[in-house]
Amino acid sequence: MEKGLLVVISGPSGAGKGTIYRNIIARTGMKRSISVTTRKPRPGEQEGVDYYFRSEEEYQHMIAAGEFLETAEVYKNYYGTPKAPVFENLDNGHDVLFEVDVHGARSIKKKYPEAVAVFIMTPDFKTLEERLVGRGTESESALNTRLGAAKRELSKYELFDYIVFNDDAEAATQQVLDIISAEKCRIKNNLTVIKNLLN
Repeated sequence: MEKGLLVVISGPSGAGKGTIYRNIIARTGMKRSISVTTRKPRPGEQEGVDYYFRSEEEYQHMIAAGEFLETAEVYKNYYGTPKAPVFENLDNGHDVLFEVDVHGARSIKKKYPEAVAVFIMTPDFKTLEERLVGRGTESESALNTRLGAAKRELSKYELFDYIVFNDDAEAATQQVLDIISAEKCRIKNNLTVIKNLLN
């Protein structure tokens, strides 16, 4: 049995990576990576379904033990991806899909170079600005901060294997699905089958 594919979707806030991530999960048998967090559960959230909820002390122990593929502090709470369930899924031939920021993508690629990293970006910064303004949740200073962060994230393009320009969520979702299909056809991802055929 071949190992599963680990696919990372990243990109700036407002580029639409969350929509594409949800579309792909809904249309494929890919496994979601479930994060560990130190924040309190919100109403309706379930342990092991939405997140693994841990105390800050437990989380720090996990960091010290090297249990995370990636970890970050966001608004005074910690979020991280535990390695064990991800590697278990991959070893069992299941594909795993991540939605992370650029820092998380770098960390995953460092620890698992076989990961396929896809950067989601709007066709231009004007479109990104319009989307962020359209949310109606950004102040002028927050908007400028996010646009500045988007440029810094895009400047890390060399971390990624592919870029998808999201002008239309449906078309962009299909492009990512095409990338996943192509990756699954790579020779290196089919060696077991090939060797079995030769024997």
